[in-house]
Amino acid sequence: MPWKTAYESTQILSGDRTFVLGASGHIAGVINPPAKMKRNFWVHTDGVLDADPEKWFSAAEKVPGSWWPTWHEWLARYAGEQVDAPTSAGNGEFSVIEPAPGSYVKEKAG
Repeated sequence: MPWKTAYESTQILSGDRTFVLGASGHIAGVINPPAKMKRNFWVHTDGVLDADPEKWFSAAEKVPGSWWPTWHEWLARYAGEQVDAPTSAGNGEFSVIEPAPGSYVKEKAG
């Protein structure tokens, strides 16, 4: 099972870690928005990351729906202050060099 290889990172990474196992591949998990409630995922709400992935899985909570809302909540804890997107390019410190996509693009569409 490929997820077990990914799970091994929980034993070598430090800091606040949460392992979430989706019930579908990464493409199906991305193309199905949370409102569709098509999938589910497994997670430990208590943060337990046992060295044995099978032990982790057998004690994990199966959560119906998409992992996106849980991921969003986790990211929000580290996101810092939310600010509105700029309405134009450049600012007092950085001026606009040229319009996008820029001269560094080898070939332009069209």
